[in-house]
Amino acid sequence: MASAAALLMLLPVAWTCSPQKADYVMVSCFPNAIIANVPECPYGWEIDQLSLGGVCYSGIHSPGYYRFIIPDLTPKNHSYCGTQSEYMPGKDPKYIFYNAIVSNDTSLTVRNQPVNYTFSCMYRAAYLVNNAVFSQRVATVYVNNGSLGTFRSQLSMNVFTNSKFLYAKDAPYVIDTSEIGSEVFIGIEAKGLSNRFKVVINNCWATPSPYSTDRKRWSLIINSCSSDNTVTIFENAKDSRSIFKFNSFRFQRLEKVSTVWLHCEVQVCDGERLICHPGPCSARSLTSEAEPSGGVLTTEFQIKGAGSNNNGHTTGKQNVCDDYCDSDL
Repeated sequence: MASAAALLMLLPVAWTCSPQKADYVMVSCFPNAIIANVPECPYGWEIDQLSLGGVCYSGIHSPGYYRFIIPDLTPKNHSYCGTQSEYMPGKDPKYIFYNAIVSNDTSLTVRNQPVNYTFSCMYRAAYLVNNAVFSQRVATVYVNNGSLGTFRSQLSMNVFTNSKFLYAKDAPYVIDTSEIGSEVFIGIEAKGLSNRFKVVINNCWATPSPYSTDRKRWSLIINSCSSDNTVTIFENAKDSRSIFKFNSFRFQRLEKVSTVWLHCEVQVCDGERLICHPGPCSARSLTSEAEPSGGVLTTEFQIKGAGSNNNGHTTGKQNVCDDYCDSDL
C-alpha cells in the first residue's frame, strides 16, 4: 500500500491552467487604491490558491492577469487584508504601505513552486491626513519584469491649453462662468515606461464634491466611449498618453458649489501581453456599468465670476447639468 501511495505522488500532474513564468508584477499606486497585477497561473497556481497578505482570497481574473486590490489606504485601516503601513517623519513625511500576494496549497502535496510577490507604495502623509482636498491627479506605476529590470512611471492627468496638447495648464484650473460651455482638453500620460505599455481610460465623470463615489454626477466617458456629442476622444489605449475634450459645465440647483471635480478611472495595459484597445463603441452599451478595473485620478476646476441668478440658474449660453445630472455611471 505504501508503494502504491508513493507511485501516485510521482504521477504527472494534470494542470488546470497553463503555467507561466512568475517573474512579472505591475503595481499601480493610485490615490484611492493600490492595484497589483500578476500573470495568470504563475507556476501553475490558480487564482483561488493566491491570497493578499495570506488573508484575503480576493483576486479578480482579468484577461492574462490575476488582479488584487487594496481599496482603503487610511492609516487607521492599515491592516486591510494584511496590509501594513509605516510612517516616515521628516520635512516631507510619508506613509509606506506593504503587502504581498502569496501562494497557499492546502493539499497533501505541494505541486508548484511557491510564489511571493511583495510590493509597496509610498504616499505623502499630507494626502492621507487631508485626502478630501488634496490633489489626486497623480499616481505611480511600478513594473518588475524579472531579469529585464524594474521600471517606475508617473501617471498624471492634466488640463491642456488647446487641441494640440502641447502645454499643460498650471493648477488650480479656473473656469469663469462666462466661459461655461467652452472646450476643456484633458490628457492622461504615463512617463518612464516603454511603448509596450498603453494608458487606457475606462470611465470619466464629474461630481460637485471631491468624492468619486458621489451619486450626483455627470458622465463623460462610459466603457471607453463618449457619453454624448459634447465629448470627443482623440486617442485612447494607443500609447502612453490618452487624450479627450469635453464642453465645460456647471451643476444646476447647486448654486453654492464653486468647484467641479473630474474623475477618470484609468489603467496601464501591457500591450505585449494583452489586447489593450477597446472594441468599437457601436458594439457596446453606454448604459451598462462595467466592473471597475483601474484606479481613479481626480482633478478640480474652480468656477468663478458672476453668471448665475438667485435660483442657481446660469445666464447666457451655457452648458448646465440639470437635476444633479446622472445618478449613476
